[in-house]
Amino acid sequence: MRCKWDEKKSEKLKKERGLGFGEVVALFERPYQLSQKQDDPEQWRAIGWVGEKLVSLIYEEREDEAGPFYWCVTYWPATKSERSLYEQG
Repeated sequence: MRCKWDEKKSEKLKKERGLGFGEVVALFERPYQLSQKQDDPEQWRAIGWVGEKLVSLIYEEREDEAGPFYWCVTYWPATKSERSLYEQG
């Protein structure tokens, strides 16, 4: 699946949290736990590994002229409860 994001936000997150969206989307290449985060707008939370870090990525499913893609909203290091969800899944 294609992924897109706001580059300025990605740079800000990289400075604050150590990874930009370009690195974080690698979590889709390994097993991840998926759940719906909110309904309006519909957002999803994917919890998965990026290198040695377990992270939670919030994204929306969108579509453009080339087809569907994931729009990255934000991410953070997984919390204890998110780690438990990942391990149970």
